[in-house]
Amino acid sequence: MTSIELELRTLCDGDEEPFKRAVKALENDNPPWTFAFDFDESVVFSDYVDKLDLWSRGQALPEDFVPNTFFVGVVRNIIVGRLSIRHHLNDYLEKIGGHIGYGVIPAYRRQGYATEMLRQAIPVCASLGIEKALVTCDEGNAGSRKVIENCRGIYAGTTSLPELTVQKRRYWITTGPV
Repeated sequence: MTSIELELRTLCDGDEEPFKRAVKALENDNPPWTFAFDFDESVVFSDYVDKLDLWSRGQALPEDFVPNTFFVGVVRNIIVGRLSIRHHLNDYLEKIGGHIGYGVIPAYRRQGYATEMLRQAIPVCASLGIEKALVTCDEGNAGSRKVIENCRGIYAGTTSLPELTVQKRRYWITTGPV
C-alpha cells in the first residue's frame, strides 16, 4: 500500500456522517472501543470539530488531557480509522497511553491502514518536537504489536500495573531520520 491511498488528516465539518458511522462501528466492536473522546452526538458536529482544534492548541482541555491532535484515516472519502497524537506525556500517558493512539474500524482491519496511519504520524510527531514517540498496545494484541514494530518501534517492556486488567506493551519510535 502506498501513502497516496490513505490520507491522514484532521477532522472537518463535512465528515459528520462518515465520522458518526465510525463511532457506531467501534461502539459495536467486541470489546467496544471509543473512537472519539468527549464526542456527544447531541452536540452540533462543527462545534465538536472546533473543540478538537482547540485541544490541538492546548486550549479548553478536559482535566488530565494534554494538547493533542485528532486525525482520521481516509480512503476514497471513507473514514477507515483514527489516530491521536498527544503533544507531550503526563504520568498516565507515560505509563499506559503513549504519544500515539490509533484504531481501525473492524471492516477495514488487516488491510495495512493502521500501519500507514502510524507511518504518516511519525513525521507529524517530529514537527511537534517529539524526538521519540511512545506507542503502546495491549499485551495480547498481536496485530497492533506488528503495526508498531513495522514502523520502527523498539520494545521497551510491558507494564506491570495491578490496576490494569490488560497490561500494555511499550515501544519507542525515533521520529527523525534513521
